[in-house]
Amino acid sequence: MATNLDLEEQEQLDQLKHFWKQYGNLITWLLVAVLGAYAAWNGWNWWQRDQAVKAGAMFDELDKAAQAGDVERATRVFADLKERFPRTAFTQQGGLLAAKVQFEKGQVDAARATLTWVGEHATETEYQTLAHLRLAAVLMEQKKYDEALKELDAATAKEFEALVADRRGDILQAQGKKDAAKAAYLKAWQTMDPKVEYRRLIDAKLTALGAAPDADKPKTAEASK
Repeated sequence: MATNLDLEEQEQLDQLKHFWKQYGNLITWLLVAVLGAYAAWNGWNWWQRDQAVKAGAMFDELDKAAQAGDVERATRVFADLKERFPRTAFTQQGGLLAAKVQFEKGQVDAARATLTWVGEHATETEYQTLAHLRLAAVLMEQKKYDEALKELDAATAKEFEALVADRRGDILQAQGKKDAAKAAYLKAWQTMDPKVEYRRLIDAKLTALGAAPDADKPKTAEASK
């Protein structure tokens, strides 16, 4: 009996050796690849978290500078954010905040450059659209209406469709194109949620142009009940 068991064990051992000889290298490399991918994934997640933490700390510094009205410091911190963490949400938010301070302090060219960078480099459509919207407002203040309208063409986030149409109406009205402005304001009014308070301002703009959307108000009231 013992001899038979020894022979069976030897046969199984020989089969295992043959299998390992044939497939051992492949199995080894597969294990190395899997373990390497797992380590790389963990490393990437750690790096992402580390980047977010560091970018968040710098954004806090920028926010403090903005609240203090320190435009030079805000601009400097944003420049560091762009260089070190260009793809983080904190950098995109920081660009919008820095541009606001720059514009308020009369540094219009700097604000335009900052908003242009966010519009071109932001990884999320929402931040891109906000940058284009605000840049359009800056250009409108400078009476560069055609450039402002081009910025709005690049503002494509669905969530901001009503605000984009409203801003387009402002620019068209400033150009003296009242009919086109009415159409833009009406689109903004129809697109915006009736519960949003800003919709009343759009209503006022349409009323001032003799195009108050009275016919739609009863429907809106019923829908809001």
